[in-house]
Amino acid sequence: MKVIAFLGSPRLEGNTELLLKESLRAVEGEGCSVTLFRPSEMDISPCTNCGGCDETGECIIKDDMDAVYSAIREGERFILASPIFFFGLTAQIKALIDRCQSFWCEKYLLKKPVPPGPHGRKGLLLNVGGMKKEIGFTCANATATAFFRTINVPEHENLYYMQVDAKGAILKHPYALKDAYEAGKRLITKEPADKK
Repeated sequence: MKVIAFLGSPRLEGNTELLLKESLRAVEGEGCSVTLFRPSEMDISPCTNCGGCDETGECIIKDDMDAVYSAIREGERFILASPIFFFGLTAQIKALIDRCQSFWCEKYLLKKPVPPGPHGRKGLLLNVGGMKKEIGFTCANATATAFFRTINVPEHENLYYMQVDAKGAILKHPYALKDAYEAGKRLITKEPADKK
């Protein structure tokens, strides 16, 4: 089973990356292949709303998104991990998501969604933030839901952790790493993910 992971954090070895590593440890432990994208280290131009993908479902901008497009088509399980910046996903991962407008055109205008494949397609959203209220996670989940549905991932599990800010603070959380590991194992089963 092919797992595609997107790490939205620009901070190396930060809380989001540590959380993602636990999910990936579970996935790789079951023999699944993993492709990891770090948008903060990639050449990804923002969507310009040029309309170039309206009739073809293909983005006309040529950059590192070409590899992302191929991976999304071939993937079966998807993990989106991001800290919360100003009540939303990071700019780096948002640029990648916005460039998936081509998939939106392909699915909704051209009526050609990405095929589900033999195992179907499921997702996992991992979010970490320093705030004390859930609004940032609610906003992030709304964006992630739109992204997942656009790339034909009909369901995803959502894990988020509040009041986790300082680098490495997630390591002191009583159950976050265990949760992420178990979510990784659930992700690669054929049973529906729990929606939270």
